[in-house]
Amino acid sequence: MTVPPLVLASASPRRTELLTRLGLAHTVDPAHVAEDHLAGETPEEHVERLARAKAAAVALRHPDALVLAGDTVVVRDGAILGKPATQEEAKSMLTSLSGRTHTVVSGLALAGPGAGEVHSRHDTARVRFRRLAAQEVAEYVATGEPMDKAGGYGIQGMGGALVTGVEGDYYTVVGLPVSGLVALLAAAGWRYAFGGLRPF
Repeated sequence: MTVPPLVLASASPRRTELLTRLGLAHTVDPAHVAEDHLAGETPEEHVERLARAKAAAVALRHPDALVLAGDTVVVRDGAILGKPATQEEAKSMLTSLSGRTHTVVSGLALAGPGAGEVHSRHDTARVRFRRLAAQEVAEYVATGEPMDKAGGYGIQGMGGALVTGVEGDYYTVVGLPVSGLVALLAAAGWRYAFGGLRPF
């Protein structure tokens, strides 16, 4: 069986970097899907719904490809923290996470090739922040790094200096849980072969 091309339905440089590290050649075609939270929707349902919607939308443009999509949120006291819209919102998010433990939920979806089933799953991790001074929050936000990241921080960048511990898969916090990806591929009939994909 010929292995179909892999398309990443995300503009996230973190996700494309991880796929490259795994040796999975891919192209990038971001999905443009409204990321509104639906009333009564749990964080887990939210990230899976958005990942599935992104994968399905991009699969229409790449019917012969495997299309991978993801969505990540930070959850504090049951509330979903997405990407901050302003620097003030980023400061507020980071201040609310200071000295506390929060949950990160990452959803993945895989569509195609053809009009087959869209497979999806989610993974969770817990992240502990040290107590942050107001000056530190302001300095970090001024770097611009928080502005395109759920919860207002990037653990793989300068935001790693905010974190004192992670319970679960570190890559869930980055936005592409690697163990979850391997399991998702397997559910769709593909085996990760350390540098490529093979059918089961």
